[in-house]
Amino acid sequence: MDASWLDIQLKLERIFYELSQCIEDFDVTFDPEIRTADSRFGDFQVNGVLSFAKKNRKNPRALGEKLLIKAREVEPLTDCALELSGPGFINIRFSSSLLQQWMNYFYNRCDFSQQLQGKTIVIDYSSPNTAKQMHVGHLRSIIIGESIQRILRFCGANVIRDNHIGDWGTQFGILIMAVKRAKVDVFALDMMAALDEFERLYREGVALTQQDERYLAAARQELLLLQHGDDENLKIWEAINRASYHAFEEIYRQMDVTFDHVLGESFYRDKVDSICHELKSLGIAEEDHGALLVFHRDHERFRAQPFLIRKSDGASNYATTDLATVRYRVEVFHADEMIYVTDGRQRDHFQQLFLTVERWFRAKNMPLPRLKHVWFGTVLGADGCAIRTRSGESIKLKQLIDEGIQRAWAIVVEKNPGLLADEQKEIARVIAIGAIKYADLSQNRTSDYVFSWDKMLSFEGNTAPYLLYAIARIHALLRKLDIRENFDEIRFSKIMAPFSTAEELALARELVNFPSVIQQVLDDLRPHYLCTYLFGLASKFSSFYNANRIFGEGREVFEKRLLLCRFVLYVLETGLHLLGIKTLEKM
Repeated sequence: MDASWLDIQLKLERIFYELSQCIEDFDVTFDPEIRTADSRFGDFQVNGVLSFAKKNRKNPRALGEKLLIKAREVEPLTDCALELSGPGFINIRFSSSLLQQWMNYFYNRCDFSQQLQGKTIVIDYSSPNTAKQMHVGHLRSIIIGESIQRILRFCGANVIRDNHIGDWGTQFGILIMAVKRAKVDVFALDMMAALDEFERLYREGVALTQQDERYLAAARQELLLLQHGDDENLKIWEAINRASYHAFEEIYRQMDVTFDHVLGESFYRDKVDSICHELKSLGIAEEDHGALLVFHRDHERFRAQPFLIRKSDGASNYATTDLATVRYRVEVFHADEMIYVTDGRQRDHFQQLFLTVERWFRAKNMPLPRLKHVWFGTVLGADGCAIRTRSGESIKLKQLIDEGIQRAWAIVVEKNPGLLADEQKEIARVIAIGAIKYADLSQNRTSDYVFSWDKMLSFEGNTAPYLLYAIARIHALLRKLDIRENFDEIRFSKIMAPFSTAEELALARELVNFPSVIQQVLDDLRPHYLCTYLFGLASKFSSFYNANRIFGEGREVFEKRLLLCRFVLYVLETGLHLLGIKTLEKM
């Protein structure tokens, strides 16, 4: 069977389409609608008979029977169990030998890199504002963005990771005013404590501007000096950003996240004027009381909600910067696609941005890149509101990570007190970071979810610790059998004994769904599909491991079951890597 599981799905669709042509002439073309099936009913299901029969005024059950008779005579279906179900659904269950052939093909020739090969995708995620510490509100963009970029890269795309930080704007006028008023030497501040001081100064500056118009005017003047390249203000601004990114990098290091570029809003400050001029000259943007607006009058929702790309005082904004960013990514990165990972509150902004880009590029007769907004919901506390500290402030991301590591360390010490202290700390760190990531990714990204340490650090249920334990369990088996070095030499092609027990067959059928799940994640950019699959695989492995002896029932059975363990290990470790989660050989 020289085909991957996805190839088989396409082959089945061709087979059933051709079979429909052999039965009788139809007015409507038959779409078999082959889908992977619930494992209780089979491996694949032909779903298109019902709708096809209805369109042709035929009895779906009778039509299904005719197709079934023909299908039983066609390779590779002669080696499958075929069953007609309900009003005309055809269930297909592959034989043990076909499952083994597929595994041999897949494991020895596994390669997902053809799916997106040749495509350049820029993914924009994390994107915090400088002069502030990252808080729990930044968590999902980092975690979801990192997982998606890994999956895209795994499937062959040339992925460019761009951290579009907020390092330019009105807040710097207020902050620089407060720094000068307090006579703070920003160059002497300790890197680790600098952001606390900047946040304090900013709060102080905001309070002053609200109390006295003179301070507001002073802040505006400092911003103007900065925008015009004043040497002193530029140096203060650079010191603020340098300290900010130093703090960001510490978080990224702990989260195992890296970027190819950090091109913040300031990078585009000399590029926005040409955008405004071009959109105006093309008739896409129009002036209104000094402001520059793009109207999408044919859009039901946005006809009365224009896209502001330049303020009435001549200042640019997020919209102008984002338009300049699109052009830069097309011209310099040669991007075929751009993905923006932000919270759902920015949906209107990105819809209007994409509409504006579409009109702009069409007016210039330029190829339009594919633009996607991957938005997500909110992290909630136990009270159902956005998670915060008891005092009502946002929880700092560093504090959250540190707390997770401490909680995981206590669990590791309790469960395995015999480990060396350094081992305990490293295991605790991997479990904590993995638990935080998995708790987020296992949720449908467009849903809100409640943050719970007890739930995410549990070794039971759909959690990272449960999956990490399944991996560690297989590594423990390899250590026990002392075959780790020779593990890769065993191949499915050597298997003589067929999968026979219920647990073997269930595990094999779960394994062969891996490519389909990757495709599903790729189509929707929703990593929770992969989490659900990995949890199901680990659960079936646990049932298999508890019910089937690996050693002691003959060499062929030993190799067969050991290879199932090997494939489970590969899929679990690969899957968690795609989620951005490190794995452990010992827990």
